[in-house]
Amino acid sequence: METSLHRQLKSYYAPNAECEEVTLGAYRIDAIDGDRLIEIQHGSLGAIRDKVRCLLEDYDVHVVKPIAVRKYLIKRKKKNGETISSRFSPRRGSVFDLFEDLVHFTNVFPHPRLTLEVALTIQEEHRIAKKPRRFRGKDYRVEDRVLRSVEEQIALNTADDLLKLIPGKLPSPFHTKDLAKAAGIQRWLAQKMAYCLRNTGAINLVGKEKNALLYEVATGDQAAA
Repeated sequence: METSLHRQLKSYYAPNAECEEVTLGAYRIDAIDGDRLIEIQHGSLGAIRDKVRCLLEDYDVHVVKPIAVRKYLIKRKKKNGETISSRFSPRRGSVFDLFEDLVHFTNVFPHPRLTLEVALTIQEEHRIAKKPRRFRGKDYRVEDRVLRSVEEQIALNTADDLLKLIPGKLPSPFHTKDLAKAAGIQRWLAQKMAYCLRNTGAINLVGKEKNALLYEVATGDQAAA
């Protein structure tokens, strides 16, 4: 079922309502702006990988990946029922959350006709209370996600654009511990980031130090454009 978040983002990016939900051949496109096709993908980028690859043969494609930098959690007993609790989640998202999903999209990105945009948003997550499962079960199900605001939009077109997301300076060579420190992220996410950077041609594997792989930033001629 389509979330409110998805509907709101379609309206945010489409020039007008007539440009939303347009049929193009075998595909349903979220929005069209001139000659540019716009796909909003809150779920896995891997789910639209084949669709985007096919569309890129003939069109410019703009994929929007919304990431919640803040979430306001609203929990009810039942749909449209009494609110049990409402609060901001202590967890904060960042642009680097993209790499958890980008690992399934590196055989499409980068592409000269593709723009991958990260939309950093504040969202509401509406939850319905339920009995938890016996083992590690959640005591709620997510009923809907609602857009509160778009805080920042980051357009990515090349492998070098991925490198520019890193605010710190990397040693040469570096390993994923260095990458985690420079980006201010956990090591497991830095490993996914290194996978994406390597597969897109932004960095090269140059050796090994004990059990850690060593990388170097690719030169301008080597990096995928």
